Amino acid sequence: MADGERATTPDALVAELTTLLDVETIDTDLYRGSRQPGGVGRVFGGQVIAQALQAAQRSIDDDKVAHSLHAYFMRPGSEDHPIVYRVVRDFEGRSFANRRVIAMQRGQPILNMIASFQRPESGLTHQRPMPDVPAPETLRSESELRDEIQAQVPEKLRRFFLRARPIEIRPVDPREWFAPAPREPVQHSWFRVVAPLPDDPALHRAMLAYASDMTLLGTCMLPHGVSWMTGSVQTASLDHAVWLHEPFRADEWLLYTTDSPWSGHARGLNHGRIYTRDGRLVASCAQEGLIRKRD
Repeated sequence: MADGERATTPDALVAELTTLLDVETIDTDLYRGSRQPGGVGRVFGGQVIAQALQAAQRSIDDDKVAHSLHAYFMRPGSEDHPIVYRVVRDFEGRSFANRRVIAMQRGQPILNMIASFQRPESGLTHQRPMPDVPAPETLRSESELRDEIQAQVPEKLRRFFLRARPIEIRPVDPREWFAPAPREPVQHSWFRVVAPLPDDPALHRAMLAYASDMTLLGTCMLPHGVSWMTGSVQTASLDHAVWLHEPFRADEWLLYTTDSPWSGHARGLNHGRIYTRDGRLVASCAQEGLIRKRD
């Protein structure tokens, strides 16, 4: 595949994403994340989070597993340059360890993240039940839904809007892109990586971190009948948190259920829970985002 040319088949799309998240070691606790092939404009926030998590995971002994990350976006990343990740080993305990990651482009930080790791142990268990929603096989994919409305998409956005993606999403109640009516701030979407992944739990965690930035921010816009496609609102992720509860596979169907309890002051808060098909709660997410109205 030529430089800048995007993959199109499921296997090639997943291989491309796996390579994107496989950060390169430059020196001790210093890593470089590659650019998205064919990427233009602003870097997807989920990519920065996933690469930062991979950098943190590379600095941890195998007996500790990532269980949470908390990230703040400070500047938009540019697709014109790779991203350098510096890992700081803030704490190394018997049961827990903490890593601070600074993502930088051209000498300026674009994201700060703290990740916590724990040596696996048993404990008291409970979880919130999975919502009762239709199975993914009964739903249409977001790529099919996007293809149906391509004639309405402005020419400058059409290539991005319709491109093949390595993560398939099947929404339970698809959103309306161009004439959204106000609705309850709750969404349910099935998602999975479109081709099999290696048996590498760290990679599956990075894939989930990448996907966790999809559909989440849009939840707080639902009650207001706005969409970034209409040009009536400016949006950006401000911070992002993920708690990893249980083992999972990112190449099997996962249900992402999101809700927004509040918005105001040009910000919106979003919560998310991720379940396996058999109802295990494997991750929880939270994000505050910018939702600034445009005149």
